[in-house]
Parts: sequence; C-alpha cells; structure tokens
Amino acid sequence: MTNDPAPSTDWKERIAPDEAERYAKFATQFAEIQARKSKRHGAGRALHRKQLSAAQGTLEVLDGLPHYAHFGLFAVPHDYEVWVRLSNGGMDRAPDKVPDIRGFALRVLGVRGNSALGNGPAVSQDFTLINQEAFAFAGSTEFVEFAVAASRGNAELFKYIFKRYGLLGAPRQLGKMIKVVKKPFTGFATETLFSALPMANGPYAVRVRLVPSAANGKPESGAHNDWSADFAARLRKGPLHWDMQLQFFASEALTPIEDASVNWTTPYSTVARLMLPQQDLDSPDAKTFAERVEGSVIDPWQALVEHRPLGDVQRARKVVYFQSQKGRGAS
Repeated sequence: MTNDPAPSTDWKERIAPDEAERYAKFATQFAEIQARKSKRHGAGRALHRKQLSAAQGTLEVLDGLPHYAHFGLFAVPHDYEVWVRLSNGGMDRAPDKVPDIRGFALRVLGVRGNSALGNGPAVSQDFTLINQEAFAFAGSTEFVEFAVAASRGNAELFKYIFKRYGLLGAPRQLGKMIKVVKKPFTGFATETLFSALPMANGPYAVRVRLVPSAANGKPESGAHNDWSADFAARLRKGPLHWDMQLQFFASEALTPIEDASVNWTTPYSTVARLMLPQQDLDSPDAKTFAERVEGSVIDPWQALVEHRPLGDVQRARKVVYFQSQKGRGAS
C-alpha cells in the first residue's frame, strides 16, 4: 500500500507524578459542568452534547497492508459492523450555524482481543475524530482550564485568557481560538476528519484520519444550517464512503506524543474503508437506532490493547470520560 520506510518505535509517554490527582480533579470539574448543562438541556454528554445523526455501516480492513500496520483491528482483512455518531462539539445544544468543532465518532463492533482498559475482552474499537488536524492545546491542564471558563460564559472566558496568557499573549490566544472554531466546514460527507491525538498500533504510535470519497458529492451551500439534514439527504440518495488512514510516529521532534498541539507531518497510509449503505435516517427504525447510539459509550479507551490511546490528553480522557458516562447513565 505504501513505499514509505517503516516508522519508528522509539516513542515514549512521560507520565507526571501528579497525574492521578489532576485527572481526578478534571473529572470532578467536568461532572459539575455536565450536571449544570443537563439541568438546562436534559441528560447528555459534557462535550459533543448535540448529536446530529447516527448511522450504521461497515469498516473493511484492507488486504496487502505494510507489516507495521498489521496489529489489532488491522491485523487481517475483515469487514466489521460500525456505528457512526455525528455531533457538534459544544457543551450546549446550539444551532448548527454557530461556529463549533464537529465530531465524527465510530464504534467498530465484533473485535476480538483484550481491552485497553485492562478489564477483559474489548467490546468494541472506538474512534473519535474532529474537523481539526491538531488539538488546540498542548496538554490537558490548559484544555480543562479553558473548558471550565468557557462553560461559565464569555465574560469568564475572557477573564481567564487574560489571566493565563497576559496582556500580550491574550490577543494571540484569542485569535488562535477563533481560527479553530471558525475553520470552514462543508459537511460530514465532504470533510476530512482527524483523531488529532495519538494511539498505539502495536509497537508503533499513530494518528488516524478519515478521507471522504469524491463520490460522496460536492458541498452544498446551505448545509451549515442543518448538518443532519445534509447528511441524511446524501444517504437517502446512495452510499457514502471514506478511506481510513494511519499516520505513523517518526521522531519526538516531528511527531511528539505528549504535546497534542503539534501537527504531525508524516505521510498517511490507507488501511481500511468505511462504507455507510443507502439508508433513511428519518425512518422509525433509524430514529430508534439514533436513540440507542445517544445512550451508548463511544470512547477512545473502549479499544483493543493494541490501540490504547497515548499522551497526556488521552490519559486525562480516560478518567474524565468515565465520570461523564456515569453522569448520564450510559451503557
């Protein structure tokens, strides 16, 4: 599939001695945000609260992959059942036209192997992707502080930014944040989506992306008013396809594990194809399925041990997501 040389396995995680204490605090902070927002919107996730669509499909792991891709989910060619959840990234249920991060989550069923959580067999291999190639923050502490401030409104957010980054740094940071949320987005069927954060692939470290097929169609000018309607209209007409690709660690300088804000520049290799068959997302069965997806767990730590999430932000997610799942009674 590729002529690129084998990637490096010389990656390391740097686990700080205070992580357990910090992550527990993060979980408590997000639980408070989630409870406060749920009083207003009803039970739901702390982030990516607004589910836009849910669909069913197949992930086809390809034959002929390079030897360094042959681990976990990608060890052998196989077709897997997939659940897809599309969402806006915010804590509120804002209109789709409001600038936001967009989420594309996959739950791959039927996997076999031990769980990354260390609690027995894995129940699925989950991927959470966004329309940003790199994470907006270097580490979990910076992100959580930002999220907590943002949850309390713009006044608190501006106050936090000036306190943390200073009079000179605050305008630069604000500009960076505005650029992130206002990044043009044309729709879930037409945009490339990224994991932004690394995970293991056996002894290697990788990031993941989904590249839409040209056959999915061109962007529609009014799609930003209702992302769900745009996606549903395309699936009513026919199937949708994406290439799943892995991007491999090369060196700490080019592809750091712990600094989530650095965008990796190494090449991608196609390892699988996602296909959503033609389906009516407005049918009663589809709506029942969407409710099932909304109540389910889709978590990057719900994974095969060969694909355990890597880095500070991912380790924090393990603790925070678990608390959030308990807060909404997910199963």
